[in-house]
Amino acid sequence: MSTELTTELTTDSTVQSTAQSADELTDAALTAEAQRLVGEFALIKPSLTAAAVGAALITDAGHLYTGINLDLACGIGFCAEHSAVAEMLKHRETCVRRIVAVDDERVVAPCGRCRELLVQIDRRNMDCVVLMPAGERRTLRELLPDAWLEHLLVEGKRA
Repeated sequence: MSTELTTELTTDSTVQSTAQSADELTDAALTAEAQRLVGEFALIKPSLTAAAVGAALITDAGHLYTGINLDLACGIGFCAEHSAVAEMLKHRETCVRRIVAVDDERVVAPCGRCRELLVQIDRRNMDCVVLMPAGERRTLRELLPDAWLEHLLVEGKRA
């Protein structure tokens, strides 16, 4: 994998490549990619905001995708992990190797909705490494041991 290029999405959705491979991108560097996106700003009123949380993920193909959260009224916002996953899906990738989300102070654990999102786009994501607070690393399988959809997939049933 050391010959693969890391892909970073810029704010204008163009793709830039660097020579650094995903294998060379440390947890600290992945966290820094997410951290550089954080900078909460108000939208149409102070209680509606964007970019309080940033996320970065590395795919199985060695590409880097990032995203920010939207905190909106009526529950229509989304987490930074969702934003990063959407960018990944635009490039027809589904398998996440590592993922991290951060706010302006620390690494934050993914919520249950984000955990389910990762499982529902590719069952191999159960083995994705999630960077956690205090420098811990956990697989998604550890964080979501009884994923309801995984049981349906194993049993061959439709969701």
